[in-house]
Amino acid sequence: MTEAARVLALLAERGQTLAVAESLTGGLVAAELTGVPGASASFRGSVTAYATALKRELLGVDGALLAERGAVDPEVASQMATGVRVRLGADWGIATTGVAGPDPQDGQPVGTVYVAVAGPAGDASRTGAPAGPPVGKVVPLRLNGDRGEIRRESVRIVLELLREELSGNVRAQDTEQNGGN
Repeated sequence: MTEAARVLALLAERGQTLAVAESLTGGLVAAELTGVPGASASFRGSVTAYATALKRELLGVDGALLAERGAVDPEVASQMATGVRVRLGADWGIATTGVAGPDPQDGQPVGTVYVAVAGPAGDASRTGAPAGPPVGKVVPLRLNGDRGEIRRESVRIVLELLREELSGNVRAQDTEQNGGN
């Protein structure tokens, strides 16, 4: 089973959805997901915001942040994941931004990549407690290889990150339901 298939199975089990924001991967994450039969049950769609201005206009990334730090930044990745999640009405959002090469960008060397995941607040309906803060994580990467290898590895890692967050979130819910045992 591919990483995309594992992610989609976890989302389907939970009755949750996913949206994707891509920059350096240029649609490869969405292609990987839609290559899985039945993906439409959980995959809402994607935004390929390759141009920096589109990150602001379509995903709501802070313009001052983009002007100050450029598009290759951990906070930009985080805001991309949150923005696509909100704009496409999904439970989860994932994002990729970075430098695939062959030239550096925004002062960052080739192979600098940030992948991010943004998810829903803790599920209050199961416990009656107030919802927890939204789930969010950014992972900085320094990847080696040519342009294609960097892009493919970014796809693999962002899907793996989401699977880990979904699996961890499931474990946390199971612990709450079982009284912490």
